[in-house]
Amino acid sequence: MTSESHVTRVGGFFSAALVALVLTFPAMAEAPRSEAEVESFLLGNGMEVVVIPDHRAPIVTHMVWYKVGSADEPPGKSGIAHFFEHLMFKGTKDHKAGEFGAKIAEIGGSENAFTSYDYTAYFQTVTPESLETMMTFEADRMRNLILTDEVIGPERDVILEERRSRIENSPDALLSEEVDATLYQNHPYRVPVIGWMHEMEQLNRTDAVAFYDRYYAPNNAILVVAGDTDAETVRALAEKTYGKVPRGPDLPPRVRPQEPEQNTKRTVTLTDPRVSVPSFQKSWVVPSYSHAEPGEAEALDLLSEILGGGTRSRIYQQLVVKQGIASAAGASFQGTSFDPSSFTIYGAPRGEAALEAVEEAIDAEIRKLIKDGVTETELEKAKNRFVRSMIFARDSQSGMANIYGATLATGGTVDDIEKWPEQIRKVTAKQVQDVAAKYLNPDHSVAGYLLPIAEAKN
Repeated sequence: MTSESHVTRVGGFFSAALVALVLTFPAMAEAPRSEAEVESFLLGNGMEVVVIPDHRAPIVTHMVWYKVGSADEPPGKSGIAHFFEHLMFKGTKDHKAGEFGAKIAEIGGSENAFTSYDYTAYFQTVTPESLETMMTFEADRMRNLILTDEVIGPERDVILEERRSRIENSPDALLSEEVDATLYQNHPYRVPVIGWMHEMEQLNRTDAVAFYDRYYAPNNAILVVAGDTDAETVRALAEKTYGKVPRGPDLPPRVRPQEPEQNTKRTVTLTDPRVSVPSFQKSWVVPSYSHAEPGEAEALDLLSEILGGGTRSRIYQQLVVKQGIASAAGASFQGTSFDPSSFTIYGAPRGEAALEAVEEAIDAEIRKLIKDGVTETELEKAKNRFVRSMIFARDSQSGMANIYGATLATGGTVDDIEKWPEQIRKVTAKQVQDVAAKYLNPDHSVAGYLLPIAEAKN
C-alpha cells in the first residue's frame, strides 16, 4: 500500500515503481489491437467497466479505481484518503481481516493499492479462474467494512509511522512537500497525499465512516480488467458481483479551489546535515490534459521530452555529456491530473561544479528553446519515441490497466487514449516553442534548493 504525489515531483512521495512508470502519457500510445478491441460499458448501478483483452499469458489484472484522492479531502482532514486505503484491508461483515490477502497468496497472485491526489486504486494479478473471487471480495469491501475504534487506532499509528519513515527521514521528500505547498497557492494539490502529521494524528472513526459513505460506491468507481479474458465474461462476472452493490449518493462535480494568477518568483531552501550532494528543482503550474487548450498538453509532453526527457534530451546532452557539470538533469510534465498540474526541471552538480552553474545552464537551454524553437528533426524523433512506446505499454497488462484507470479517473475517456498517438503526431514545432514561452516564465516559478548545511543560500 503506497501513496503518491504527482509522479514527476523530484524527491516526491512515490507509489510503486510500475505505477510511477505507466502513469505518464508517453506510455499511453494506443490500445492493444492485436487480438481484440478495448471495450467499456456501465453497470446498472453506475459502475464503469473497461476490459482490455490480452491472451498472451494466462493471467489477469483486476483493478478498482475510486474517483477520490487527497485533493478531495475536507479541509483539516489531510491524509484521510490514504488512511482509508489502509482501512480497506481490514475485515468486513463476511470476511475477517487478512482473509482476502490470504486467498490471493493461496492462488499465487499478488495485490497492492495506492493513493494519489485524484484517485485511490486497488489491484490484484491472478489467474483468469480466480477473477470472480477477486470481484466478490472487492465488491464486499466496497460497502461492508467493519470500522471500529479498535481497527482505527492501530492503523492510524501505521500511517503515522509511514510518514516518519518516508517523509520525515527523507530531505528530498521534505523539500518536495514544501515546494508543492509554495507552488500551489490555493489548490489542494499543495497538501501532501499522505497528509500533514498534526492532522493525521487527529483522524478518527467518524472521519473514516463519513469518507467511506460518501465516496466508496459503484457509481464513483471504475473497474478495469486487463489480460486473458473478454468483455462478455467480465460483464457477466461484474453484474453477478459488483452489480449487486447498491448505487451510492450522486456526488456533485469535482470542483476544487483553483489557482489565482501566479505572478511571483519564489524560492524554497532546505538545509539538512543528511544532504551530501546539493540539488535543485524548478516548477511551474501548467495545464493538464483535462484542462489544456487543444494541442497544448501534447506540446508540453513533447517539450519535456525534448528539453529533459532522457539521455537524448537537450539538458542531458549539454550538462551531463558535453559540459560534464551535472550528475543528473532533466525535465518532466505530469499530464494525467484532474486539475492543472506542473512542469518541472531539475539538476544536481558533479564533482567541483557549483549548483548555481547547473541551474544557469538549464535556464540557458530553456531561453534558447524559447528564442529559437525546436528543429523538425528533434521534434520528429521525440514523437517517434512517444508513439513507439506502445510496444512497452502492450508488454505489461498491468501497465495498460493503470493507463486506462488513471485516465478515466482524471476526466479522460477510452477514446482519448486511442486518439493520443494521432494528437501527438499533429503537434508542430511552433506549438512546442509557444508553450515554452507561455508557461516557463522564470518570474512565475518556484525553485527548491536542497543543500548541505555548509552550502546554505543567503
